Amino acid sequence: MRKKFKKAKPKEDQSKNFPANKQIRAKIVFLIDENQEKAGEVQTSEALAKAEGVGLDLVEVSPKTTPPVAKILDLGKWKYEMKKKAHKQKLQQKKMETKGIRLSIRISKHDFDVRVNQAIKFLKQGNKLKIELTLKGRERQRPEKAKEIINSFVESIQDIRELDIKIEQPLTKQGSKYIIVLLKQ
Repeated sequence: MRKKFKKAKPKEDQSKNFPANKQIRAKIVFLIDENQEKAGEVQTSEALAKAEGVGLDLVEVSPKTTPPVAKILDLGKWKYEMKKKAHKQKLQQKKMETKGIRLSIRISKHDFDVRVNQAIKFLKQGNKLKIELTLKGRERQRPEKAKEIINSFVESIQDIRELDIKIEQPLTKQGSKYIIVLLKQ
């Protein structure tokens, strides 16, 4: 028997949120003309006639006010600028990644130092840091040793004066793993 899959829904267009021309339901609108000058409260039919006279569109930019605010502008150009603005805002958002560092009970001093340096690098970049230590086999009998190693790791990171570290998630045990999450304030 074949499975039927649902088709992906198309993304909503920004213009659906802003009715234009004949889609405007209000009888009276507060009109802003093509020169960005306030024309005041006008009948919608009169505003449409002005927009058609200039060869532009009448767009309801603020439908929730009383009366709704409508502008005379080029709809295609305006949509393009809105998309461009949204894209620019999306690029400016800082995406915070969670970087992970794994430790073990039998870690050597050099490996420990390398991981401390890597953790500092991750935190300076503005990422979250997830430190985990997994206990295997007979190591499970020494949970205090695991806590000691993780605490010494966190202390060695906090010794760096440039970094102001905040513990987002305190040391927790999940099965045979010990996990702590840090981030830079």
